Amino acid sequence: MHNLLRFRIATCAFFFMQGIIFSTWTTRIADVRTMLGLSEADLGSILFGLPLGQLITMPVSGYLVSKFTSKKCILAGSLMYPLSLLLINSAQGLWSLFACLVCLGICANVNNIAINTQAVSVQNLGEKAIMGTFHGTWSLGCFCGGWLTMLLMKLNIGITQHFYLTICYSLITIAIFWWLLLDSDSKKDDSSSDDGKTRGMFSPTPFILMLGVVAFGSMSCEGTMFDWSVIYFRDVVKTPNDISNYGYIAFMSMMALGRFLSDIFVRRFGPIRVLQLSGIIITSGMILAVLLPQISTAVLGFFLVGLGVSSVVPICYSATAKSRRMPTSVAIATVCSIGFIGFLLGPPVIGFIADATSLRVSFALMACIGLLVTIIAPFLRIRL
Repeated sequence: MHNLLRFRIATCAFFFMQGIIFSTWTTRIADVRTMLGLSEADLGSILFGLPLGQLITMPVSGYLVSKFTSKKCILAGSLMYPLSLLLINSAQGLWSLFACLVCLGICANVNNIAINTQAVSVQNLGEKAIMGTFHGTWSLGCFCGGWLTMLLMKLNIGITQHFYLTICYSLITIAIFWWLLLDSDSKKDDSSSDDGKTRGMFSPTPFILMLGVVAFGSMSCEGTMFDWSVIYFRDVVKTPNDISNYGYIAFMSMMALGRFLSDIFVRRFGPIRVLQLSGIIITSGMILAVLLPQISTAVLGFFLVGLGVSSVVPICYSATAKSRRMPTSVAIATVCSIGFIGFLLGPPVIGFIADATSLRVSFALMACIGLLVTIIAPFLRIRL
């Protein structure tokens, strides 16, 4: 039990650090746009750099983690991820920023796959699901990162100093907690199915594919909140710069709280009902922020979106163990990949739609994507 607690604390520390790093970028997107004089269409274009970096390294990251273990890859990823922020700070134009975001995506993906693999291995050592807690810690890191950005902006501390501060924090986390991680990854459930035929990442079963689509719907909205919440409050809600993070913080605080409570919700109501309700809450929050773009109602809407997305990904990751024809590790990688396509491609699409119409219209369309969670959830009932 002592070792399990040690592994959980160390893994949570790296999830928290990952959230801090990610929020450092997302809460400074508006400042980067202003610094380089980018239009909404330009911003939408360069935001494709991050998903491109993630997607081209998705299979490679899985291979590296399986070959060198998640612990070693966490060390490499946790060093490269924050250091790649300095590349963004040195960008001089549209395409140089795009290239920097590709590098950021590559580093982020290695870090993400390694940390989630470590989390699954730690969870397999115990007797109950704890994935919600790990993801809640990541959300808590993003939430704290949002508050930190707002504090630094009030103190007139610029992007460069902010990035260096994040790097220093990351190095301290690595020095303290990396040694406490689980050395070898669990091979539990990595067995063949009853008929001896297993599926790979590029030939998922219908069940895993549906889980991926559910994750896609939720994470598309999640990515939109990360990349566009500050801009939405500045341009649509018309808030001053020093409080433009209110929507982001509202979203992150409720998502963090919901993820810490997600395991309780699932035990009480069952995963299908939680997924169906989550989709409805996501859509309701988006529509509220679109129809009533005042500070109070927009904050409430973003609160609801955070609550709605909080339980979806932990449920999807846990449900991969129900797959009969795919090893659990492969199933998790597949669902993660499909979900992150939505997470990473959603924000750039928002930029193009906003440039052609308006930011409110693009948010309204994203509300429809959130309904995918509610629509597809009943089809998972046969396994859940």
